[in-house]
Amino acid sequence: DMVNLLRVSLCLYLTQRIGSMLHPITMGSMFLLTLSTGLLGFQWRRQRTIGDDITALKKTLPDLGGAKTVGDAISAAESAEANSVEAANLSKLKAALPIQKDIDDLVAERKDLSSKGLRDQHFSQGSLLAFIGTCFAIEGPLNTYARAGKLFPGPHLYAGAGLVCLWALAYACVPAMQKGSDTARTIHIGANVAGASLFAWQIVSGLPIMFKVIELTKFP
Repeated sequence: DMVNLLRVSLCLYLTQRIGSMLHPITMGSMFLLTLSTGLLGFQWRRQRTIGDDITALKKTLPDLGGAKTVGDAISAAESAEANSVEAANLSKLKAALPIQKDIDDLVAERKDLSSKGLRDQHFSQGSLLAFIGTCFAIEGPLNTYARAGKLFPGPHLYAGAGLVCLWALAYACVPAMQKGSDTARTIHIGANVAGASLFAWQIVSGLPIMFKVIELTKFP
């Protein structure tokens, strides 16, 4: 019947080399996506926290007398009638020019980061990684079972299961992160850093398996 035909067709597909190579190729791509998503995440974190650095630097500035920047304050001081008080303030203002430059650089950096839509990109790529990565983490053992009739428990299989758990943990932190929880952010970052490290080791441990599949599996 149709069900048996579909089963046979699926088994034939999975036993071919193209089907066998689908897992390593896809997971290799997912590792690159992991690195890209992590970079976006750290850039988004930088965009969120850079305001604290700007505020801290502004607190070290001398009294600007209502001016917006040190440069404006210096211009105002230089145009005022010269006296000992103004001379002292002018000296302090000129000494603060490097601090103002640092503030301006941070403001420009924040503006540049804000223009990239980092939050949405990070969320979209993370969602794609969690979905496709989990699907093909399951596809790998299914493919092995379809070809060999059994699984081969070992470090690669166990580490892959652990990686999926870390993805789930990182994703589970998102609602709390959206409410401003620093604890959730710390767990999210820790889970993803651990996951990326485990993923890198998975690549290394999976290469011998991939070469064995290439050696033993026939072309369609």
